[in-house]
Amino acid sequence: MKRTAKFMGIGAALLLLLVQLYQPERTNPPVDASRTLQARVEVPAEVEAIFKRSCFDCHSHATRWPWYSYVAPTSWLVAGDVEEARHEMNLSDWAAFDAKKADQKLEAICEEVTEGAMPLPSYTMIHWDAKLSSAEVETLCRWTNATRKQLASSGSD
Repeated sequence: MKRTAKFMGIGAALLLLLVQLYQPERTNPPVDASRTLQARVEVPAEVEAIFKRSCFDCHSHATRWPWYSYVAPTSWLVAGDVEEARHEMNLSDWAAFDAKKADQKLEAICEEVTEGAMPLPSYTMIHWDAKLSSAEVETLCRWTNATRKQLASSGSD
């Protein structure tokens, strides 16, 4: 019995070492300032501070890759979440959205934070400072609603 447990432990350790060989891509592409959200719409300082603290790690090219993003299998989860988040909405490449899509993304920001779906609970478990207070949710929704109205009246993206 002890011998089997020993071999299982050695096998598990070897497997853990072996999975470290596959490392996902962790990139922060260069940011073209003219394509960012801030270049396309007015973003007040308090909204930008919320985005930087709670959104940029996944939804921008300014991701901070913590130590655990280099240890498999967690690295696979983190890299996958960032890739999916950037695909869904990248604040570093807001220019990729036409006026209709930008309006939808702004609406989604308010909906997601109001429902507590964003930031992801798995993210806020580790990054407790990324949790949004009800006042911050209100700030984001007030800003997204005002920005949507402004964009609709100006007819720009």
